[in-house]
Amino acid sequence: MKTNQLADAIRILSMDGVQKANSGHPGAPMGMADIAEVLWRKIMAHNPKNPSWANRDRFVLSNGHASMLLYSLLHLSGYDLGIEDLKQFRQLHSRTAGHPEYKLTPGVETTTGPLGQGLANAVGMALAEKMLAAQFNKEGFPVVNHYTYTFLGDGCLMEGISHEAASLAGTWKLGKLIAIYDNNGISIDGEVKGWLTDDTAKRFEAYGWQVFRDVNGHDSDAIQKVISAARYETSKPTLIMCKTTIGYGSPNKGGKESCHGAPLGSDEVALARKQLGWEYDEPFFVPEDIYKAWDQTERGGKLEHKWNELFASYEKAYPAEAAELKRRLNGDLPTDWEKAFNDVVKQWQTEKVKVASRKASQMTLDVLGKLLPELVGGSADLSPSNLTQWKGVQDFDPATGKGTYLRFGVREFGMTAVLNGMALHGGFLTYGATFLMFMEYARNALRMSSLMGLRNVMVFTHDSIGLGEDGPTHQPVEQIASLRMTPNMTTWRPCDAVETACAWKSAVKRTNGPTALLLSRQNLAPQERTDEQLSQISKGAYVLYQSADKPEVILIGTGSEVSLALEAGKKLASEGKAVRVVSMPSPEVFEQQDAAYKEAVLPASVKARVAVEAAWTDYWYKYVGLDGKVIGMHSFGESGPAEKLYEYFGITADKVYEAAASLIK
Repeated sequence: MKTNQLADAIRILSMDGVQKANSGHPGAPMGMADIAEVLWRKIMAHNPKNPSWANRDRFVLSNGHASMLLYSLLHLSGYDLGIEDLKQFRQLHSRTAGHPEYKLTPGVETTTGPLGQGLANAVGMALAEKMLAAQFNKEGFPVVNHYTYTFLGDGCLMEGISHEAASLAGTWKLGKLIAIYDNNGISIDGEVKGWLTDDTAKRFEAYGWQVFRDVNGHDSDAIQKVISAARYETSKPTLIMCKTTIGYGSPNKGGKESCHGAPLGSDEVALARKQLGWEYDEPFFVPEDIYKAWDQTERGGKLEHKWNELFASYEKAYPAEAAELKRRLNGDLPTDWEKAFNDVVKQWQTEKVKVASRKASQMTLDVLGKLLPELVGGSADLSPSNLTQWKGVQDFDPATGKGTYLRFGVREFGMTAVLNGMALHGGFLTYGATFLMFMEYARNALRMSSLMGLRNVMVFTHDSIGLGEDGPTHQPVEQIASLRMTPNMTTWRPCDAVETACAWKSAVKRTNGPTALLLSRQNLAPQERTDEQLSQISKGAYVLYQSADKPEVILIGTGSEVSLALEAGKKLASEGKAVRVVSMPSPEVFEQQDAAYKEAVLPASVKARVAVEAAWTDYWYKYVGLDGKVIGMHSFGESGPAEKLYEYFGITADKVYEAAASLIK
C-alpha cells in the first residue's frame, strides 16, 4: 500500500489514542488523514502560537466523533497540545475529550458531536466573515479575509439541520465556505446505501452550492487541486465529495463499520502499522523528521505577521474603523451605551407604557440598534409576530454582505446553530426569534450554546396559553421549565415594558452564556416602582409590593401573572393580612445573588408561599416548598380566547387569593 507518511502520522496517533482509551472512533480519522494533511499543511491559514489570531481560517470538525483526527492535527502542527494530552484521550479532566470542546482545547473553534450542527456553525462563521468584511474592509485593505472549512460525514448530511443550514448558505452566497464530505459509505449500522440514497451532489447544487464529485480522498495532489479550485468561486459555497475508505490502513477492518466507533484492537493496530509501512512499534511515537515537516509555527507566524503589517497600515489610514473592529472582536461594548439605555428605561417607568412584552422587546431593540452596531439577528419567519425588526435596520444583502437583519425562514434549529457560529466567530452580538413553543425545534442548538457559554440572545414570544386561539399546538406549557433546567441558560420572563428592557440589558451584558427572553402576546399592565425597585430588577427578583415589613404570606409571579399576584395581594392586604408580592423575572439571576439579598426577598421564616405562572407547576416548589401552593398548568392547553383559557385553567387572581388565604389559616 502506497501511503503518505505525513498523513500516516495522523492515523498512527488516532488509532493509538483510541486503543489506549479503549473507546472512540478510529475509522474517520484514518480515512480523512490525507485530506487533513493537505488542508492543514498546505492551504489553511492558521498560527499554532496564536489560536485566536483574528484573520485565521476557521476549521470545524462537524463529524466530531472523529476527534482524534483534530487532536492529532493540533499536536502535529505545533499547538499547545502535547503527546501526553493525546495519551489521555477521553479521560477525566483531560484536554482531549471524547468530542472536541470549545475553550477546553487550544485550536478547537466549536464543540461538535451532535451531528450536523458543526456544518451549521461553519455557515455562521462564514456569514460573520462576509458581514465583517463588508463593514470594515477598504480598497487595498482586506483586513477581514479568511475561509471557513468544515469536515462532515454521512451522519451530518442525514440530520435535518444540514438541509436548513446548507439552504441558507447557498441563499447567502457564502463563497468562502468550503465543506469536505467524508463519503466513505459507512455509518454505525453498516453500509449507508440501505438508508441514504439521496443524490447529495444534486441536492447541494439545488441549494446554490458549487459541488466537486468523486474526488479521491487518498490522492494528495487531487485534494490540493480541488480545494484550490474551490477557493476561486466567490459567490457560492463549495461541497467537495471525497471518496474515502473508513479505517484506511487497517487490513481487516478498513472499509467496515467495525472500525467506526470501536478500537481496532491491539493485534489489528500492529497489522495496520505494517500495512502502512510504519517502521515504529512504540505507541504514539512520531519521528522527528515528520514532526519537523508538520510544524506550522514558522509558516503561521509569517502569515500572521503579514496580516499584522496590513492591519497597522489600515489603522493609520482608518483609525476609527480599526478601533471599532478591535472593540468588536474583543467582545467589548461601546462606552456609555448603558447610561443612554438606562435613561430610556427610566422614561418608560415614568410614562407607564402598557404594551405586550414582545412589543416592549421591539421598542428595546429600537434603542439598542442605535447604540450597538454589532447587533445582528432575525427571526424564523415570524418577524411580524416576534417583533424583532427594529427601526432603521437593513435586511442582509447576499450580493454585498451589508445589512444586519437576517430572515431565516422556518428553520428554528438551523437559525440557532448558525447564530452560535456567528457568536463563536466574534464581532457580533447575535439574537434570534421564534414562538416559545417552537424552541423545541432548536432545543439541541440551545443546549450547545449553553454548553459553550456563548453570548446569544433568543427571543421567544407567545410565551403561554395567553396566545389564545392557536390552541395547544402553539401554547407552551413545559418549555419554560425545560429552559430553566438547562445548565448555564438564563431565562427572563418580564412582567412589563420596564422589566423587558432590563432583561435585554442583562442579556447584552452577559458574556458567559445565552439568554432566553420569554415574552407575551397580550398587553401587560405597567407596574409602579421606586428607584430602588427599578435597580433591583437586575437581581432577578425583588419585592414589588408589600403591605407590611414582616409578611405572613409571599406571592411570587412572573410575566403576565405578576398582575394576578398583585391583585390577589392587594385584596389580602385590604383584609388586614401582611402580604408581600415578589416579581421574579429571572430565577437563575436571583440564584446568583448573595444569601443576604435572597433572604431579604424570600425570608425563610415565611412558610406561607404561593407562586403563579401560566406554565408547568413543578418548577416552583423549590421556592414555595412542599407546603406551599402553585397556580399554573397541569396539562396541555386549549383553543380559545386568552381570558377564557385563564379562567378555565384556574390561573386567576381569585385562585391566587384563595390559595394564599388557605395557607394563612
